[in-house]
Amino acid sequence: MRASAVLLFSVIWHVLPTSASLNTPLSVSGRWIVDSTGANVTYAGTNWSGDLRAMIPEGLQYASISSTVSKIKSLGMNAIRLTFATEMVDDILDNGGDVTVKESLDIALGSVNGSKVWDDIQAMNPQITESTTRLQVFDMLAAECAAQDIYIHLDNHVSKAEWCCSETDGNAWWGDTYFDVPKWKRGLEYMVEHAKTWPNYASIGLRNEPRQPEVANAEYPYTWQTWYEQMTDAARLVHAANADTLIFLAGLDYDTTLAPIPTGAALDSAGTVFNLSSFAFADKLVLEIHNYDTSATSCATLASELWSDGFDALDTTDSSAIANVMPVVLTEFGFLQDSTTWEGVYATCLRDWIPQIHAGWTVWTLAGSYYIREGIEDYDETWVRTIVRFTLIKYYILTAGMLNHNWSDWRSPDAIVEGLAIMIDSSSTI
Repeated sequence: MRASAVLLFSVIWHVLPTSASLNTPLSVSGRWIVDSTGANVTYAGTNWSGDLRAMIPEGLQYASISSTVSKIKSLGMNAIRLTFATEMVDDILDNGGDVTVKESLDIALGSVNGSKVWDDIQAMNPQITESTTRLQVFDMLAAECAAQDIYIHLDNHVSKAEWCCSETDGNAWWGDTYFDVPKWKRGLEYMVEHAKTWPNYASIGLRNEPRQPEVANAEYPYTWQTWYEQMTDAARLVHAANADTLIFLAGLDYDTTLAPIPTGAALDSAGTVFNLSSFAFADKLVLEIHNYDTSATSCATLASELWSDGFDALDTTDSSAIANVMPVVLTEFGFLQDSTTWEGVYATCLRDWIPQIHAGWTVWTLAGSYYIREGIEDYDETWVRTIVRFTLIKYYILTAGMLNHNWSDWRSPDAIVEGLAIMIDSSSTI
């Protein structure tokens, strides 16, 4: 680690508060998220996957829940985007109840490898016993985050538990192979009802990265009108199930655009528009956007694109152009965790620009490895992905987890201490 990184880490520990009371529930006031005292809350956090085949938070065979949460807290982060699969709720409601962690590992990895990982999880997390269910592990993680003053933001990442995302994975769009719409809505209701027991529970993302499916479904065409109908109906159900929860709305094209929502532009030929004031729970609605344009060569261009893709909902100065002023959170972005990439245009731009516009964020991703991903066990978190938007722009993504493979330390101390820590500190001064 560079000498400057060591110095900065020391400064971060002294500048950021080591504890802060979480005054839930959170609400929306114009472009701000605020707590129950009226103070602004800016998400500065990370993603923790719990939606893959084992359907429990990743990494528990390598580190205790408390030690991993402590690493997050040591940076001053205040939020975790905790992902889940609808399939877990389907099991609970349709298949005789939730299964134990041990049973789920056996199903995902086979009895031999599942038993080995189970033994490792118990060694690191003895509170997880043979009778502990998957959802109870979510409870344990939430409780530890509450003890360390970290908000939980749930995210419905997929329907069928597997790695996300592509047009061919069956999870892409309403009515896709595994995307059963009534079960999706039921799953959201179940999770927000369950999360009432978590004092640090704050919000939920209704669906991760809606995108055009490989096979079209005439009942649910890939249009903004379908998006509007399904998202708003689900939002009403979620609000009825838990009136305290913030509700995050993701956009089209892998959640890279929400362009017609801030401006109130027509979503269909009938002139349907998103009108924030028409919702009785307008004070609970938030927009979320993803971006992985790691090939960006100009911060001005990247910032301009992000602004027009939905961050313009933060603009309180132009009522003639912005019909719906709302908070916007960058719930996914990421880049290669090495000693240099954090200094590039993309990482530097987001590190500076997102705090400047007073937007929240959760970086992808905490995980150093996965129990099983895309059929490969103990998969290291490093990957390449292509997104093709309607504009035919391709984003080539190369990123890696914040933590190393065995979850024992940062994968790249420079990327964390000289990169993300600066972004956290800048966000905390809002």
